[in-house]
Amino acid sequence: MRKTIKIASTALLGVMLSVTNINAQSVSDFENLNLPAGAFWNGSDMSGTHNNGQFFNNFTSGDAIFPNVYDTTFGLPGFWADGFAYSNVSDSVTSGFGNLYASRSGVGVNGSANYVVSQNNSIIHLAPAFQNTVVSGVYITNGTYPALSMENGDMFAKIFGGASGNDPDWFLLTIKGYTGGNLTTNSIEFYLADYRFSNNAQDYIVKNWQWVDLSGLGAIDSVQFFLTSSDTGSFGMNTPAFFCLDNFNDQTVFIKELAQNNDIKIYPNPAKNNIYFNAKNNIDVVEIIDVTGKVVLSKTNLAIGSQRIDIESLSNGIYFVRIKSNQKTSTSRIIKN
Repeated sequence: MRKTIKIASTALLGVMLSVTNINAQSVSDFENLNLPAGAFWNGSDMSGTHNNGQFFNNFTSGDAIFPNVYDTTFGLPGFWADGFAYSNVSDSVTSGFGNLYASRSGVGVNGSANYVVSQNNSIIHLAPAFQNTVVSGVYITNGTYPALSMENGDMFAKIFGGASGNDPDWFLLTIKGYTGGNLTTNSIEFYLADYRFSNNAQDYIVKNWQWVDLSGLGAIDSVQFFLTSSDTGSFGMNTPAFFCLDNFNDQTVFIKELAQNNDIKIYPNPAKNNIYFNAKNNIDVVEIIDVTGKVVLSKTNLAIGSQRIDIESLSNGIYFVRIKSNQKTSTSRIIKN
């Protein structure tokens, strides 16, 4: 029996690798972009297309295109107005707008040099050959500027949690996909900071790179990022509207996730009508995903204890069960027969 399970597991991994190879997408890790140490590029070289004081530019990494707008409408030196900048600034301790181009982690993913800083409402476009495909995900973290603003407050923004630590503050990144020029109905939410817990010890500001799975957006042409915060005023959001990203559309992460994140055991496998698992914590969402990346079944807000998911309506084949609970994600492979 043990040998049979091992063979099935190897076959499943082979299928997932096959799907990845069919997509043949390259990760956007930004290491192809040349920068001196401790530097950034934000369009200030005014190398883009000029229109009424604004310079429109793009940079490319992997199979994705990252727009940038630099504005000199009000005179030189101008300012970074929209889109993305790339950086390898390592200062994770200096607060304020002057340290806008640093990630809170101080480096890129896995200690790499380059990463991207993004503004609110920025859009990543897939290269034409890879449009209408599933994006695996992206690594996200706070920039040093917004992270320290939330932690310590500044002349515009409050300290998250307030003086008592009990204020239910939050800083949310919502990610949506486009296809055919239209926003899709699905969206992914990731809290860059969350102080809404009844136990203040659980409050957090993201300081390290976190993988955000985007496969639930389905087949898309581009990805747009929206920032919102509990700290707002008469002029809108007080929290600095920036974040950092790296390794966009890394196709290897899902396979690593399958190998490592096995905290919740799914049984039986193979299964015909139902699958079962035991939830040690409240479950936010259970998603069953086919090999194309499409979510074919979803359940939300499940309680602690034994759980049963009816899969009788699914076609026979290979699926991935993704369980999100308490800010953690567990992914397992199953066969429906």
